[in-house]
Parts: sequence; C-alpha cells; structure tokens
Amino acid sequence: MVNIVTQLEHLYDETQVVVRDTARSLTRGQLTATCQQLAKQLERRNIRTLALHADNGLDWIVIDLACQLANICILPLPTFFSISQLQHALSETPVDAVISDNPAVPDLFPQVKHRETLSEILPGSNHLQLLLMEMSDTPALLPQQTGKITYTSGSTGSPKGVCLSNYQLLEQASVLANAVALKHPRHLCLLPLSTLLENVAGVYTPIMASGEVIAPSLRELGFCGSSSVDASIMTSVISRYQPDSLILTPQLLLLLVNAASKGWQAPSSLRFVAVGGSRVSPALLSQAWQAGIPAYEGYGLSECASVVSLNATRQHRPGSCGKPLPHLGVRIIDDEVVVTGNPMLGYVNEPSSWGNQAIYTGDLGYLDNDGYLFINGRRKNLLISSYGRNINPEWIESEFLAHPVFAEFVVFGDAEPYCVALLTPRQPGISRRQLQAIIDDINRSLPDYARICQWAILPAPLTTDRSLITDNGRPKRSAIQEHYRSLLDSLYHSGVEELSA
Repeated sequence: MVNIVTQLEHLYDETQVVVRDTARSLTRGQLTATCQQLAKQLERRNIRTLALHADNGLDWIVIDLACQLANICILPLPTFFSISQLQHALSETPVDAVISDNPAVPDLFPQVKHRETLSEILPGSNHLQLLLMEMSDTPALLPQQTGKITYTSGSTGSPKGVCLSNYQLLEQASVLANAVALKHPRHLCLLPLSTLLENVAGVYTPIMASGEVIAPSLRELGFCGSSSVDASIMTSVISRYQPDSLILTPQLLLLLVNAASKGWQAPSSLRFVAVGGSRVSPALLSQAWQAGIPAYEGYGLSECASVVSLNATRQHRPGSCGKPLPHLGVRIIDDEVVVTGNPMLGYVNEPSSWGNQAIYTGDLGYLDNDGYLFINGRRKNLLISSYGRNINPEWIESEFLAHPVFAEFVVFGDAEPYCVALLTPRQPGISRRQLQAIIDDINRSLPDYARICQWAILPAPLTTDRSLITDNGRPKRSAIQEHYRSLLDSLYHSGVEELSA
C-alpha cells in the first residue's frame, strides 16, 4: 500500500522530529504510532470516506496521514468555505464521517447520527469532533484508487472535487523534493493545509526530504478569514521558527516585502520560497530578493496534483514559471498549456472526466527555447486573486444582479487582493449609503474572498457603448477593463486596508 507513513522508517531516525505545531512535536516513532492508532480507530468505525474541516496544526497532518495508512479516502474542506459551499461539497460527495474543530458544523448537517471527541485517540485534541454520518442513498461516484478529493476555493459557488490517488501524491512529493534539492529542510506552513499546494509541497515534500514540518494554526499566523493577515504576527512567527522554506501566494510575498521595507529582517535561514497561486509581478520578485527573500515562481493546478513547473536554485529564469517537473509533459496547443504525465483520476460524479491523460488547463502560455514555461493569462474569464483563490466573476455578478437595484454589475480582481465592481443602479437617485448597505447584505452570503470590497458607479451604462458589450448584452471584460483602467486602479488605492498595513 502506498503511503507516507510506511516511508518514515527509511527517512528518519526514531527520535528525529518530523512534525510540530506551537504546542507539540512528534518524532518519527511517535508519529508512526499515533497514525497507526488513529487508523485502527477509524477502521473500527467502518469509515471509508472522511471529510476533514479543521485549522492547520499537528492534528491535521496526523489525520491526513492516518487516512492514507487506513486506505480511507479523505476530503479536506477549507475553513474559509461558506456554509453553502460546505453543504454542496458534502452533498456532492457524501462521506461516512467528518472531523471538525468548528462546534457549529454538526448543526449544518442533518445526516449526523453520532458525535464524539477525538481526545481518546489524539490526546490533547478536545477541540476536534468525529461526526459519524448516516449512509447516503446516493453515494458519490469516484474513480478507482481515489485517496484524496480536493476542492479548490471554487471557480463558481459550487466547485468541483478533483480526485487523486495516494500514489500520485507521493510521486509528486518525491519529484518536488528532488527539484527543490534541500536536505533536511525546516518548512513553515503558511497556507491552509486544505490547499493542495501546501498539503503536497509543504507537508509531503519536506517529509520526503527527511525534513521538519511546522504547522501553526492560521490564527497564530495572523490570518483572519482567508484574505486578511496581520503582518506583524506573521513575520514574528517566521522569525521565531527560522525556516528554510516557505510557500507563498503573491499577496503574502508582498506582505513580507513591505514588512522588510519597514525594518523586518527576513531570516538568513531562508533558502527557498516558492510563490504560486496566481501571476507574480517580476518587480515584486526582484524586490523580494533584495529583501533577502529567495522567491522562486512556480505554476500548477489541482488537476495535475498541484505543481507543474517550478523555478529552483539549479534552474532559474526570472519572469518564467520555471521548467516543467521531469515526470510531466507540457505542450502548447492553440496557445493553451496542456499537461500530461500525472493527471487527476477525474472529477467526483463525472465519469466522462475519468482516465483522461491530458489536462487542458485553460491557461495561455508558451515554452521558450530552453524549456521554461511562461503563462500569459486565462483563456476564460476565471479570476485568480493574489491570494490564489479561483473566482468566477459571473457567479458573483449573478448574486448581485438578482437584486432589483442593480441594472449592471461587472466584477474584477484578477491578480489583485480583493474583488471590485463597476455597476449601474436602476434608480439614478439612490444614494451611495443605500447601495453600500445592499452590497454589504449580499456580501454576507458570499465567502470572504468573493466579496466586493470597493465599487464605483459607471459614468454611463455599458449599453450606451456597444464596444463594451457583446451582441447578446454580455460585458466584454477586457474592453471594459481597458476603457475604465484608471477608475479600476483607483479602487485599489481608495482606503481599503492593505495586508501589509
């Protein structure tokens, strides 16, 4: 059986620390024993699929590895998902059990038949609840060998579940460890562990390199929701643990660069800082290096088990997303990046997607003569925020256009820290205060990364300029963005508190 726990004996001494959070640490022997004990307890309860909805920490990693050991399919659920997204994920993928640290979660699901704490299985884990669920009349359709189902932040309000095998994840981690080429790295997890990138590259990869994984809670890192961070808290944690490696979104890299400009000293221990999730400004990467942050841009997607290409110390071309990993093939077909070599097993409940050997990414790009990958943008309208959240603007727009006050509502935010909107109200005399109250009300139904933080009324309705709309009345986003560039730029400099503040 392929799993990381069985590899530990070959990678670590018995007393070597493998994982830790701010309260506890586990040596190789302790981690193996704890995972084995938890695996047996989960098997005893006849759990074959399990959803994990919990903050970062040592327990998250133990549960993840124990599921591998017990051959239990695990469904990590981001803590930043809205209630409707959680309910969608568990209705689309019914599970036998849920482990959660949120006391409100059991009341969201009528199918909970029994609950218990995990304190007997994981000492010190009174905050975690094991919820056993009623058997579903319509179990999810999953490809064979599915070991993990990952839901991204969602390109719509109802994101798809990507199915991956444990063998794929282990192979990905092994290849990444060789590409990064750090021996015994000390890695500090800054992204949610439910994010496949941090899960694979931030936990499995350091373990495959006989390293140490440090996983403080997101609260201890200074996060509030998924799109707000206290810079002073995060930088103090980085300084405290003196890591060799980090994984950052562009916005978190900006936070560290701004902190350095205000006097924070990046640890000299840093040897590799991977940056991904959305486009990275070359100027920001240059500033990072000047601040002592060795930032390397990469590219990937869940459908390819996370990382596809990566700059590294031995192969580094600024401005590119690095060279594809050696076990992958990357081609450019009609300007689109197409990946082969380690494709997902398929999507949950979509047998037509199973077994496809090529992943058409929807990203436009090219390979230079030396094999470095460059990404130019999205084929479709999917926005990727600077926090790495996938956002379909049509989804957000539909929520606002459902309200009778809005005649037009167009959302922007690609490579930016938050979403903004240009709008036309149906009532010309309505006040900004009234509009803001309506926007605030609708925002509360959306996850925080999809909320409208700034907005402006269009100087004239889009319908008055046919170059800004299609024949059937849909907005031409690139044309609108170019036409109102200065107005959109002003929305990112109009008083919203930046992450680096």
